[in-house]
Amino acid sequence: MTQTMPAFFLADATGLDFLNSVATPVETPIDWLEDGEGLLGWLHQARLVPDDVLHDIQERAIPGELDRLAAQARALREWFRSFVRERKGRPLTPDDLAGLEPLNELLRRDEGYGEIVAQPSGNVPAFTFLRRRRWSSPEALLLPIAEAMARLVCDEDFSHVKACEGPTCTLLFADHTRGHARRWCSMAFCGNRAKQAAHRRRQKETGA
Repeated sequence: MTQTMPAFFLADATGLDFLNSVATPVETPIDWLEDGEGLLGWLHQARLVPDDVLHDIQERAIPGELDRLAAQARALREWFRSFVRERKGRPLTPDDLAGLEPLNELLRRDEGYGEIVAQPSGNVPAFTFLRRRRWSSPEALLLPIAEAMARLVCDEDFSHVKACEGPTCTLLFADHTRGHARRWCSMAFCGNRAKQAAHRRRQKETGA
């Protein structure tokens, strides 16, 4: 359940990390959801599904089933990418709800339930309430992704959802910095590249 290169989790919002599951870190594009194994690996890295559930679903899946599920995940990702890119930089309004109907359709499939469980000995209170989910089919693996997307829509101010300013970068992020001045997916990637490019330009100008 691993890719040669770990997936990116730089967006400060899992719903955007899902969109960033395809990227071009250097020159060659990488799609962490390119097949069923990649999807399971990404869900493991994102910690959206317990490992025992991933293992059980992988064991029970019929040939080709998880690859087809990965194709559904990619289609969901690209639909949501269009929604986010069209609306980033401004607050969402009730008029945007109609555009979320495909997501609501997916959320309605959830077989979630609540359960009271005991806290570790000595904790107060003795019990806590947890949300659980029935993993009745491989398609259920899409539900925690849908929930992360819904939380992005409901909890994030889209005024601060941004695209990295790197000229070839496709990554998105939620800007939670003070003053909302973040420009790059990360300094290690695009930020340092931009600084180096600016330094080279200054050297050329000085030489000229």
